[in-house]
Amino acid sequence: MDFKRVFKHLLENWSADKVATLSAGLSYYTIFSLAPLLIISIAIAGLVFDPDSVRQNLLQQFAKTFGTAPAEQIKMMISSVKPSMHLFAKIVSIIILLFGASGFFGALQTGLNTVWGVTPKSDRGFWGIIADRFLSFTLVLGVGFLLLVSLIISLILSIISSRLLQLLPQFAFLGYGLNFVISITGITLLFAMIFKIIPDVLLRWKDVWLGAFITALLFTLGKFLLGLYLSHSNLAEGFGASGALIIILVWIYYSAQILFTGAEFTKVYYLEKNKKIQPGRHARLVK
Repeated sequence: MDFKRVFKHLLENWSADKVATLSAGLSYYTIFSLAPLLIISIAIAGLVFDPDSVRQNLLQQFAKTFGTAPAEQIKMMISSVKPSMHLFAKIVSIIILLFGASGFFGALQTGLNTVWGVTPKSDRGFWGIIADRFLSFTLVLGVGFLLLVSLIISLILSIISSRLLQLLPQFAFLGYGLNFVISITGITLLFAMIFKIIPDVLLRWKDVWLGAFITALLFTLGKFLLGLYLSHSNLAEGFGASGALIIILVWIYYSAQILFTGAEFTKVYYLEKNKKIQPGRHARLVK
């Protein structure tokens, strides 16, 4: 594979598909879906862990990366849509949360279809819409399950790292290294699922692994660098009371940029090995 040519085509496609605009659109939907996504993830993780502990650990991670103010903003988002304890109200709340979270995946699918140059056929009908929404629900639950697995692994590795630090301080880095490897593996799996399942394109798993791995690396590196920048800058102060929300939006927008750039790379890499893009049964090529 000619990496120079791949990089050239990546830049061309990135510009032609207006990835910056796609990222802004996804960020808009994400900010409205963020609270439902977090609540559903916490609820699923709460099947194994104490929900309050899960919520607290999540907020601590936000505070560690972005600062106290954004973490408080996230806490307010979660609290504002906390389901009622009444059975009927709880069922209705769960349905509303699922629909709210699925809006994010609908926007994500539209963006990825734009990257691949496909669009759903106009004759999909009612059941086609239901199928898309069911896929979104499934992905919402999948994200929650991955969070659950991630929490379990992080807890185990945290215990191992603490023990290593006490018994063999010089080998404590092994625990951190293992944590990094497992984290990258989990994020790669998540991006591979997104690139393989969501767009209306016929793809094999081997078509998405490299793109998913590169996207996971960029995502992890970017999270560290952006967190470092935000912790040493006065970005939030420049926007007054809305500063915390601005920081969250900056992070969401950056993440969307990384995701769509990874999708563009996956497409370019796919076209290096295949003659043309094959749309799914209910989609057609637009370019």
